[in-house]
Amino acid sequence: MILSGLDPSGGAGIQADIQAVTALGCHPLPILTCLTVQDTRNVYGASAVDAELIRRQLDCVADDAPIHAIKTGALGNADVVEVLVEFLGKHPDVPVITDPVIKAAGGGDLADDALIRTMKKRLFSHAEMITPNGIELALLGESDDPTEAAQSLIAEGCQSVLATGGHGEGPQITNTLYTRDADPLYWHIERVGGEYHGTGCTLAAAIAAGRAQGLSPRAAISQAQNFVNHAILHALKVGRGQPVPDRGIPWEQ
Repeated sequence: MILSGLDPSGGAGIQADIQAVTALGCHPLPILTCLTVQDTRNVYGASAVDAELIRRQLDCVADDAPIHAIKTGALGNADVVEVLVEFLGKHPDVPVITDPVIKAAGGGDLADDALIRTMKKRLFSHAEMITPNGIELALLGESDDPTEAAQSLIAEGCQSVLATGGHGEGPQITNTLYTRDADPLYWHIERVGGEYHGTGCTLAAAIAAGRAQGLSPRAAISQAQNFVNHAILHALKVGRGQPVPDRGIPWEQ
């Protein structure tokens, strides 16, 4: 099941999630959380979908189809988070992968202070893993040091934090998994070009797909990272901004 926003450029958000999940052999159950004014350069506005409508969709779909994993992206507002948390309480055994979408790469806001507070206090403890980029991690963990920020979030209830490195610099992208009782784990891939539109969405959705298929969290991360790298190598120049990973190109593990 996917809860995410609509990016009309087709580069990020729920379309990226649907494409990634489908490419990895899963069937998406998409629930739209917000509508955005967005292109490949930035986000210029967003409006949340009515939380009561989302509640009805969640209950309707869950009554009909089995749910093997849940992925969340942009959530619109705090009311949507409260509805989601209530739903997760009814499905405690389903792994939840949360991409805490706060800002677009161009700097546009996708979460206000109330939404950020509610995610931290109410949602993160239900998530098996959150996948912030460097900017989001520093904001959520209230520290510019990634390790300190991640440990702060874990102390507040997060089960694990996958700090993604796509927004950094250097010849390699490093994704780092922080957990409560183990040393950090690192995944490295070659950095290709600059930044791409929708890589964070794609990574989190791909991890959720792996978990839905029964992979361990570590194996799901490895598969997802390889998938994202493959999509980046075949990226599409859709608009005037960041290239879009091609999540539809044939891929095998």
